[in-house]
Amino acid sequence: MNLIRRNWNNSSLPNLFDDFFNRELFNWGNNNYSSTSTTVPSVNIKENGEAYEVQVAAPGMEKNDFEVKLDGNLLTISSKKQDSSETTEENFTRREFSYQSFQRSFELPRDVVDQDNINAKYENGLLMLTIPKKEAVKQRPPRLIEIS
Repeated sequence: MNLIRRNWNNSSLPNLFDDFFNRELFNWGNNNYSSTSTTVPSVNIKENGEAYEVQVAAPGMEKNDFEVKLDGNLLTISSKKQDSSETTEENFTRREFSYQSFQRSFELPRDVVDQDNINAKYENGLLMLTIPKKEAVKQRPPRLIEIS
């Protein structure tokens, strides 16, 4: 067994503490937090031969909290939720409130998506959008070409 002696007076220990205390509290390499410590929901986008599928993770929200807007080729998903409560007792009044909002925008490919048939639904904390492709660009199954 080899014993290794550590010199705690080296410069790595102060850097560790400086790094720890200079970080933003909620932004330790997680891109779901902005520099103002507000959350931005994670988004998954999947493409298949028929459509694009967009999933927004937003637990605790209700479908009425969302707005999905299409302006030209810019798809914008936003949400606002505000809660407040007040408790009044003999010696004190307590007022609490919270406000959450976010907005994510995505530019849809031109001449590829069928803008008139975009569907959205919210279920179990997940907002799901289906953005169908136009018939002309849908992937067709392979076919055998007969040689004459």
